[in-house]
Amino acid sequence: SVDSLMSVTVHELHRIVRDALQLPECAMEVFALWLISPLLEVQLKPKHQPYKVCRQWQELLLRFTDCQEDEIMQDEPSLQFRRNVFFPKRRELQIENEAVLRLLYEEAKFNILEGRYPCDVEDCEQLGALVCRLQLGPYDQDQHTACALKEKLEAFLPAHLCRRGHSLLTALWKRGAKQPAYEQGLLQAYQTVREEAACDEPEALRQHYRAYLQRCHQLPYYGCAFFYGEIDKPAQGFLHRGGRKAVSVAISLEGVYVMDSKEKHVLLGLRFQELSWDHTYPDEEEEHILWLEFDGENEGILVNKLLKIYSKQAELMSGLIEYCLELNVAAEASALENSTLQSPTLPPLASKQRPKLRRQNSVVCSRIQHLATIDYIEDGKEIKRVKPKRTASFFTRQFSHGAASYSAVQAPAESLEQG
Repeated sequence: SVDSLMSVTVHELHRIVRDALQLPECAMEVFALWLISPLLEVQLKPKHQPYKVCRQWQELLLRFTDCQEDEIMQDEPSLQFRRNVFFPKRRELQIENEAVLRLLYEEAKFNILEGRYPCDVEDCEQLGALVCRLQLGPYDQDQHTACALKEKLEAFLPAHLCRRGHSLLTALWKRGAKQPAYEQGLLQAYQTVREEAACDEPEALRQHYRAYLQRCHQLPYYGCAFFYGEIDKPAQGFLHRGGRKAVSVAISLEGVYVMDSKEKHVLLGLRFQELSWDHTYPDEEEEHILWLEFDGENEGILVNKLLKIYSKQAELMSGLIEYCLELNVAAEASALENSTLQSPTLPPLASKQRPKLRRQNSVVCSRIQHLATIDYIEDGKEIKRVKPKRTASFFTRQFSHGAASYSAVQAPAESLEQG
Protein backbone atom coordinates (compact mmCIF):
# COMPACT_ATOMS: atom_id res chain seq x y z
CA SER A 1 0.00 0.00 0.00
CA VAL A 2 1.50 3.31 -1.13
CA ASP A 3 0.31 6.79 -0.22
CA SER A 4 0.06 9.40 -3.00
CA LEU A 5 0.38 6.68 -5.66
CA MET A 6 0.16 9.06 -8.62
CA SER A 7 3.03 11.26 -7.44
CA VAL A 8 5.34 8.86 -5.58
CA THR A 9 8.84 8.80 -7.05
CA VAL A 10 11.18 5.89 -7.75
CA HIS A 11 13.49 7.17 -5.01
CA GLU A 12 10.67 7.04 -2.45
CA LEU A 13 9.47 3.62 -3.59
CA HIS A 14 13.02 2.29 -3.45
CA ARG A 15 13.23 3.33 0.21
CA ILE A 16 9.88 1.63 0.97
CA VAL A 17 11.09 -1.62 -0.61
CA ARG A 18 14.41 -1.47 1.26
CA ASP A 19 12.63 -0.95 4.56
CA ALA A 20 10.17 -3.78 3.89
CA LEU A 21 13.00 -6.19 3.02
CA GLN A 22 15.22 -4.83 5.82
CA LEU A 23 18.06 -4.19 3.40
CA PRO A 24 21.16 -2.15 4.32
CA GLU A 25 21.94 1.27 2.85
CA CYS A 26 24.22 -0.25 0.17
CA ALA A 27 21.09 -1.64 -1.54
CA MET A 28 20.45 1.91 -2.77
CA GLU A 29 23.33 1.51 -5.22
CA VAL A 30 23.00 -2.22 -5.89
CA PHE A 31 19.37 -2.27 -6.99
CA ALA A 32 17.07 -0.16 -9.14
CA LEU A 33 13.39 -0.18 -10.02
CA TRP A 34 12.53 -1.45 -13.49
CA LEU A 35 9.36 -1.53 -15.56
CA ILE A 36 9.32 -4.96 -17.20
CA SER A 37 7.09 -6.61 -19.77
CA PRO A 38 7.72 -9.21 -22.49
CA LEU A 39 7.93 -6.34 -24.98
CA LEU A 40 10.21 -3.80 -23.26
CA GLU A 41 12.49 -3.48 -20.21
CA VAL A 42 13.29 -0.07 -18.75
CA GLN A 43 15.42 0.90 -15.75
CA LEU A 44 13.86 3.95 -14.13
CA LYS A 45 15.69 6.98 -12.81
CA PRO A 46 15.21 8.05 -9.14
CA LYS A 47 13.10 11.09 -10.09
CA HIS A 48 10.70 9.18 -12.36
CA GLN A 49 7.13 8.63 -11.16
CA PRO A 50 6.22 5.00 -11.98
CA TYR A 51 2.47 5.61 -12.12
CA LYS A 52 2.85 8.23 -14.85
CA VAL A 53 5.38 6.12 -16.76
CA CYS A 54 2.89 3.23 -16.73
CA ARG A 55 0.24 5.54 -18.13
CA GLN A 56 2.64 6.28 -21.00
CA TRP A 57 3.58 2.62 -21.56
CA GLN A 58 1.66 2.19 -24.84
CA GLU A 59 3.35 5.27 -26.28
CA LEU A 60 6.75 3.85 -25.29
CA LEU A 61 5.93 0.54 -26.98
CA LEU A 62 4.91 2.36 -30.16
CA ARG A 63 8.20 4.24 -30.13
CA PHE A 64 10.60 1.46 -29.14
CA THR A 65 9.05 -1.78 -30.45
CA ASP A 66 7.64 -3.21 -33.67
CA CYS A 67 4.75 -4.93 -31.90
CA GLN A 68 1.27 -5.17 -33.34
CA GLU A 69 -1.43 -2.86 -32.05
CA ASP A 70 -3.33 -5.65 -30.28
CA GLU A 71 -0.12 -6.74 -28.49
CA ILE A 72 0.51 -3.17 -27.37
CA MET A 73 -3.03 -2.73 -26.09
CA GLN A 74 -2.84 -5.93 -24.00
CA ASP A 75 0.69 -5.43 -22.64
CA GLU A 76 1.02 -4.33 -19.02
CA PRO A 77 4.37 -3.79 -17.29
CA SER A 78 5.26 -4.88 -13.78
CA LEU A 79 7.40 -2.83 -11.42
CA GLN A 80 10.40 -4.92 -10.37
CA PHE A 81 13.29 -4.52 -7.93
CA ARG A 82 16.36 -5.61 -9.92
CA ARG A 83 20.09 -5.22 -10.11
CA ASN A 84 21.24 -1.74 -11.17
CA VAL A 85 22.95 -2.09 -14.55
CA PHE A 86 25.44 0.61 -13.53
CA PHE A 87 26.62 -1.16 -10.36
CA PRO A 88 30.18 -2.51 -10.95
CA LYS A 89 30.69 -6.27 -10.69
CA ARG A 90 33.87 -5.84 -8.67
CA ARG A 91 31.89 -4.30 -5.79
CA GLU A 92 29.39 -7.16 -5.61
CA LEU A 93 31.80 -9.57 -4.00
CA GLN A 94 32.52 -7.07 -1.23
CA ILE A 95 28.91 -7.35 -0.03
CA GLU A 96 28.43 -9.28 3.22
CA ASN A 97 24.68 -8.87 3.78
CA GLU A 98 22.92 -12.20 3.17
CA ALA A 99 19.64 -10.64 1.98
CA VAL A 100 21.39 -8.57 -0.70
CA LEU A 101 23.46 -11.56 -1.85
CA ARG A 102 20.34 -13.71 -2.00
CA LEU A 103 18.51 -11.20 -4.22
CA LEU A 104 21.50 -10.96 -6.56
CA TYR A 105 21.72 -14.76 -6.64
CA GLU A 106 18.01 -15.19 -7.40
CA GLU A 107 18.19 -12.72 -10.30
CA ALA A 108 21.33 -14.34 -11.73
CA LYS A 109 19.75 -17.79 -11.40
CA PHE A 110 16.63 -16.59 -13.25
CA ASN A 111 18.76 -15.28 -16.12
CA ILE A 112 20.71 -18.55 -16.30
CA LEU A 113 17.61 -20.76 -16.26
CA GLU A 114 15.82 -18.58 -18.84
CA GLY A 115 18.81 -18.69 -21.20
CA ARG A 116 19.37 -14.95 -21.08
CA TYR A 117 22.93 -15.66 -19.97
CA PRO A 118 24.25 -18.25 -22.48
CA CYS A 119 26.37 -20.77 -20.62
CA ASP A 120 28.43 -23.85 -21.52
CA VAL A 121 27.09 -27.18 -20.27
CA GLU A 122 29.99 -27.61 -17.86
CA ASP A 123 29.29 -24.24 -16.29
CA CYS A 124 25.54 -24.94 -16.22
CA GLU A 125 26.26 -28.08 -14.21
CA GLN A 126 28.50 -26.24 -11.75
CA LEU A 127 25.92 -23.48 -11.29
CA GLY A 128 23.12 -26.04 -11.03
CA ALA A 129 25.08 -27.88 -8.34
CA LEU A 130 25.19 -24.71 -6.23
CA VAL A 131 21.42 -24.32 -6.69
CA CYS A 132 21.02 -27.93 -5.51
CA ARG A 133 23.07 -27.15 -2.41
CA LEU A 134 21.09 -24.01 -1.63
CA GLN A 135 17.70 -25.62 -2.18
CA LEU A 136 18.29 -29.21 -1.03
CA GLY A 137 21.02 -28.77 1.57
CA PRO A 138 24.40 -30.55 1.74
CA TYR A 139 24.76 -33.57 -0.54
CA ASP A 140 23.27 -36.80 0.87
CA GLN A 141 23.92 -39.90 -1.21
CA ASP A 142 20.74 -41.58 0.07
CA GLN A 143 18.39 -38.73 -0.85
CA HIS A 144 20.11 -37.03 -3.76
CA THR A 145 20.19 -39.45 -6.67
CA ALA A 146 20.22 -38.89 -10.43
CA CYS A 147 16.55 -39.96 -10.61
CA ALA A 148 15.57 -37.47 -7.90
CA LEU A 149 17.38 -34.62 -9.68
CA LYS A 150 15.90 -35.58 -13.07
CA GLU A 151 12.36 -34.96 -11.76
CA LYS A 152 13.25 -31.32 -10.93
CA LEU A 153 15.85 -30.72 -13.63
CA GLU A 154 14.35 -27.42 -14.86
CA ALA A 155 14.86 -25.94 -11.37
CA PHE A 156 18.62 -26.46 -11.73
CA LEU A 157 19.52 -26.25 -15.45
CA PRO A 158 18.50 -23.90 -18.31
CA ALA A 159 15.19 -24.75 -19.94
CA HIS A 160 16.70 -25.36 -23.40
CA LEU A 161 18.88 -28.15 -21.96
CA CYS A 162 15.96 -29.80 -20.16
CA ARG A 163 13.45 -29.83 -23.00
CA ARG A 164 12.44 -33.23 -24.17
CA GLY A 165 11.03 -33.64 -27.68
CA HIS A 166 7.44 -34.89 -27.59
CA SER A 167 6.39 -34.61 -31.23
CA LEU A 168 6.41 -37.58 -33.59
CA LEU A 169 8.80 -35.77 -35.95
CA THR A 170 11.25 -35.08 -33.10
CA ALA A 171 11.01 -38.67 -31.92
CA LEU A 172 11.76 -40.03 -35.41
CA TRP A 173 14.62 -37.59 -35.93
CA LYS A 174 16.25 -38.52 -32.64
CA ARG A 175 15.58 -42.25 -32.88
CA GLY A 176 18.69 -44.17 -31.98
CA ALA A 177 20.46 -41.04 -30.70
CA LYS A 178 21.35 -41.17 -27.04
CA GLN A 179 19.96 -38.19 -25.16
CA PRO A 180 22.45 -36.37 -22.89
CA ALA A 181 21.89 -37.37 -19.27
CA TYR A 182 22.47 -33.94 -17.78
CA GLU A 183 21.32 -35.16 -14.36
CA GLN A 184 24.43 -37.33 -14.14
CA GLY A 185 26.79 -34.39 -14.65
CA LEU A 186 24.68 -32.30 -12.27
CA LEU A 187 24.88 -35.02 -9.60
CA GLN A 188 28.66 -35.30 -9.93
CA ALA A 189 29.03 -31.52 -9.62
CA TYR A 190 26.69 -31.52 -6.60
CA GLN A 191 28.92 -34.08 -4.87
CA THR A 192 31.95 -31.78 -5.24
CA VAL A 193 30.39 -28.62 -3.76
CA ARG A 194 32.77 -27.57 -1.01
CA GLU A 195 31.56 -27.22 2.57
CA GLU A 196 33.48 -25.29 5.21
CA ALA A 197 33.43 -27.49 8.31
CA ALA A 198 33.78 -24.65 10.81
CA CYS A 199 31.00 -22.33 9.58
CA ASP A 200 27.31 -22.32 10.49
CA GLU A 201 24.48 -22.52 7.92
CA PRO A 202 23.92 -18.74 7.47
CA GLU A 203 27.62 -18.29 6.71
CA ALA A 204 27.53 -21.33 4.39
CA LEU A 205 24.62 -19.76 2.49
CA ARG A 206 26.58 -16.53 2.04
CA GLN A 207 29.55 -18.49 0.72
CA HIS A 208 27.43 -20.38 -1.79
CA TYR A 209 25.59 -17.23 -2.95
CA ARG A 210 28.96 -15.60 -3.48
CA ALA A 211 30.34 -18.67 -5.28
CA TYR A 212 27.37 -18.60 -7.67
CA LEU A 213 27.87 -14.91 -8.40
CA GLN A 214 31.63 -15.36 -8.87
CA ARG A 215 31.02 -17.99 -11.55
CA CYS A 216 28.41 -15.76 -13.21
CA HIS A 217 30.93 -12.90 -13.25
CA GLN A 218 33.00 -14.95 -15.72
CA LEU A 219 30.15 -14.49 -18.22
CA PRO A 220 30.87 -11.19 -19.98
CA TYR A 221 27.19 -10.26 -20.18
CA TYR A 222 26.43 -10.64 -16.47
CA GLY A 223 24.56 -7.57 -15.20
CA CYS A 224 23.74 -6.27 -18.69
CA ALA A 225 20.64 -4.48 -19.87
CA PHE A 226 18.96 -6.44 -22.68
CA PHE A 227 17.47 -5.19 -25.93
CA TYR A 228 15.90 -6.92 -28.91
CA GLY A 229 16.75 -6.65 -32.59
CA GLU A 230 17.56 -8.46 -35.82
CA ILE A 231 20.66 -8.88 -37.97
CA ASP A 232 21.11 -10.00 -41.56
CA LYS A 233 21.88 -13.67 -42.12
CA PRO A 234 24.82 -14.48 -44.42
CA ALA A 235 23.64 -15.11 -47.98
CA GLN A 236 23.24 -18.81 -48.71
CA GLY A 237 22.34 -20.89 -51.71
CA PHE A 238 22.15 -20.16 -55.42
CA LEU A 239 19.66 -17.31 -55.00
CA HIS A 240 21.72 -15.76 -52.16
CA ARG A 241 18.76 -15.70 -49.84
CA GLY A 242 19.65 -14.55 -46.38
CA GLY A 243 16.79 -13.18 -44.35
CA ARG A 244 17.19 -12.01 -40.77
CA LYS A 245 18.05 -13.56 -37.43
CA ALA A 246 16.54 -12.53 -34.08
CA VAL A 247 19.16 -11.42 -31.57
CA SER A 248 19.36 -10.01 -28.09
CA VAL A 249 21.84 -7.20 -27.48
CA ALA A 250 23.35 -7.04 -23.99
CA ILE A 251 25.07 -3.82 -22.87
CA SER A 252 26.99 -3.31 -19.64
CA LEU A 253 29.69 -1.05 -18.26
CA GLU A 254 32.24 -3.25 -20.06
CA GLY A 255 30.95 -3.73 -23.59
CA VAL A 256 28.33 -4.91 -26.06
CA TYR A 257 27.34 -8.53 -26.75
CA VAL A 258 25.11 -9.72 -29.58
CA MET A 259 23.55 -13.13 -28.91
CA ASP A 260 21.54 -15.56 -31.02
CA SER A 261 18.11 -15.67 -29.40
CA LYS A 262 17.42 -19.20 -30.66
CA GLU A 263 20.80 -20.95 -30.41
CA LYS A 264 21.73 -19.39 -27.05
CA HIS A 265 25.29 -18.42 -27.92
CA VAL A 266 27.30 -15.26 -28.55
CA LEU A 267 27.62 -14.03 -32.12
CA LEU A 268 29.73 -10.98 -31.33
CA GLY A 269 31.29 -9.72 -28.12
CA LEU A 270 33.15 -6.41 -28.04
CA ARG A 271 34.63 -4.44 -25.19
CA PHE A 272 34.22 -0.70 -25.57
CA GLN A 273 37.87 -0.19 -26.54
CA GLU A 274 37.33 -2.59 -29.46
CA LEU A 275 34.37 -0.90 -31.12
CA SER A 276 32.94 2.24 -32.63
CA TRP A 277 29.20 2.71 -33.02
CA ASP A 278 26.48 4.91 -34.39
CA HIS A 279 22.70 5.05 -34.49
CA THR A 280 20.91 6.06 -37.67
CA TYR A 281 17.29 7.14 -37.85
CA PRO A 282 14.94 5.79 -40.51
CA ASP A 283 14.16 7.50 -43.78
CA GLU A 284 11.52 6.41 -46.26
CA GLU A 285 13.15 3.03 -46.87
CA GLU A 286 15.44 2.31 -43.95
CA GLU A 287 14.82 1.41 -40.30
CA HIS A 288 16.37 2.34 -36.98
CA ILE A 289 19.85 0.79 -37.04
CA LEU A 290 22.58 0.42 -34.44
CA TRP A 291 25.91 0.16 -36.29
CA LEU A 292 28.82 -1.62 -34.65
CA GLU A 293 32.28 -1.24 -36.22
CA PHE A 294 35.24 -3.43 -35.29
CA ASP A 295 38.49 -4.77 -36.74
CA GLY A 296 38.58 -8.07 -38.60
CA GLU A 297 39.88 -9.99 -41.57
CA ASN A 298 38.57 -10.76 -45.03
CA GLU A 299 40.54 -13.41 -46.93
CA GLY A 300 43.65 -12.58 -44.94
CA ILE A 301 43.31 -8.80 -45.38
CA LEU A 302 42.74 -6.60 -42.33
CA VAL A 303 39.49 -4.70 -42.77
CA ASN A 304 36.93 -2.68 -40.87
CA LYS A 305 33.74 -4.64 -40.28
CA LEU A 306 30.31 -3.10 -39.90
CA LEU A 307 27.39 -4.96 -38.34
CA LYS A 308 23.86 -3.62 -38.77
CA ILE A 309 21.43 -4.29 -35.93
CA TYR A 310 17.86 -3.47 -36.92
CA SER A 311 15.88 -2.36 -33.88
CA LYS A 312 13.53 0.39 -32.81
CA GLN A 313 15.47 0.24 -29.53
CA ALA A 314 18.65 1.36 -31.31
CA GLU A 315 18.23 4.85 -29.86
CA LEU A 316 18.15 3.42 -26.32
CA MET A 317 21.16 1.19 -27.02
CA SER A 318 23.20 4.06 -28.42
CA GLY A 319 22.38 6.28 -25.46
CA LEU A 320 23.31 3.54 -22.99
CA ILE A 321 26.65 2.89 -24.73
CA GLU A 322 27.53 6.57 -24.59
CA TYR A 323 26.54 6.86 -20.93
CA CYS A 324 28.57 3.77 -19.97
CA LEU A 325 31.61 5.24 -21.70
CA GLU A 326 31.18 8.51 -19.82
CA LEU A 327 30.93 6.61 -16.53
CA ASN A 328 34.10 4.68 -17.38
CA VAL A 329 35.97 7.90 -18.20
CA ALA A 330 34.88 9.41 -14.87
CA ALA A 331 35.85 6.23 -12.96
CA GLU A 332 39.29 6.10 -14.60
CA ALA A 333 39.92 9.75 -13.80
CA SER A 334 38.90 9.18 -10.17
CA ALA A 335 41.10 6.08 -9.87
CA LEU A 336 44.06 7.95 -11.35
CA GLU A 337 43.58 10.84 -8.93
CA ASN A 338 43.35 8.48 -5.93
CA SER A 339 46.47 6.57 -6.95
CA THR A 340 48.38 9.84 -7.37
CA LEU A 341 47.32 11.00 -3.91
CA GLN A 342 48.35 7.70 -2.35
CA SER A 343 51.74 7.55 -4.06
CA PRO A 344 52.68 10.73 -5.92
CA THR A 345 56.17 9.51 -6.82
CA LEU A 346 55.63 5.81 -7.51
CA PRO A 347 52.11 5.06 -8.75
CA PRO A 348 51.09 1.41 -8.27
CA LEU A 349 51.91 -0.86 -11.17
CA ALA A 350 48.99 -2.31 -13.08
CA SER A 351 48.67 -6.02 -12.46
CA LYS A 352 49.34 -8.14 -15.50
CA GLN A 353 47.03 -11.12 -15.45
CA ARG A 354 47.03 -13.72 -18.16
CA PRO A 355 43.57 -14.00 -19.76
CA LYS A 356 41.66 -17.10 -18.84
CA LEU A 357 41.71 -19.88 -21.41
CA ARG A 358 38.35 -20.46 -23.06
CA ARG A 359 37.09 -23.79 -24.24
CA GLN A 360 36.97 -24.22 -27.98
CA ASN A 361 33.48 -23.48 -29.35
CA SER A 362 32.43 -21.99 -26.00
CA VAL A 363 29.09 -20.18 -26.12
CA VAL A 364 30.85 -17.01 -24.87
CA CYS A 365 33.20 -16.82 -27.89
CA SER A 366 32.32 -14.66 -30.90
CA ARG A 367 31.17 -16.33 -34.12
CA ILE A 368 32.21 -13.79 -36.72
CA GLN A 369 31.69 -16.34 -39.50
CA HIS A 370 27.96 -16.39 -38.70
CA LEU A 371 27.61 -12.64 -39.30
CA ALA A 372 26.77 -10.79 -42.48
CA THR A 373 29.01 -7.73 -42.18
CA ILE A 374 29.98 -4.89 -44.48
CA ASP A 375 33.77 -5.06 -44.88
CA TYR A 376 35.62 -1.95 -46.00
CA ILE A 377 38.82 0.05 -45.79
CA GLU A 378 39.43 3.76 -46.22
CA ASP A 379 41.63 5.30 -48.89
CA GLY A 380 41.38 9.05 -48.66
CA LYS A 381 37.76 10.03 -49.18
CA GLU A 382 36.89 6.93 -51.15
CA ILE A 383 35.91 3.77 -49.34
CA LYS A 384 37.63 0.72 -50.80
CA ARG A 385 38.22 -2.85 -49.61
CA VAL A 386 41.96 -2.90 -48.96
CA LYS A 387 43.49 -0.99 -46.08
CA PRO A 388 44.22 -2.30 -42.63
CA LYS A 389 43.73 0.72 -40.38
CA ARG A 390 40.65 1.96 -38.57
CA THR A 391 42.16 5.06 -36.98
CA ALA A 392 40.07 7.44 -39.08
CA SER A 393 36.73 5.68 -38.68
CA PHE A 394 33.72 7.68 -39.74
CA PHE A 395 32.24 6.68 -36.35
CA THR A 396 34.89 8.62 -34.40
CA ARG A 397 33.23 10.17 -31.36
CA GLN A 398 34.26 12.65 -28.70
CA PHE A 399 33.13 11.95 -25.13
CA SER A 400 32.47 14.68 -22.65
CA HIS A 401 34.11 14.40 -19.25
CA GLY A 402 31.23 16.23 -17.65
CA ALA A 403 28.15 14.94 -15.89
CA ALA A 404 26.52 11.85 -17.35
CA SER A 405 23.15 12.44 -18.96
CA TYR A 406 21.77 9.07 -20.05
CA SER A 407 18.01 8.75 -19.68
CA ALA A 408 16.61 5.27 -20.02
CA VAL A 409 13.37 6.36 -21.71
CA GLN A 410 11.68 9.48 -22.96
CA ALA A 411 8.00 9.45 -23.71
CA PRO A 412 6.94 11.07 -26.99
CA ALA A 413 3.89 12.87 -25.63
CA GLU A 414 4.39 13.63 -21.96
CA SER A 415 8.00 13.98 -20.88
CA LEU A 416 9.11 11.54 -18.20
CA GLU A 417 11.23 14.29 -16.75
CA GLN A 418 7.92 15.80 -15.63
CA GLY A 419 6.80 12.44 -14.29
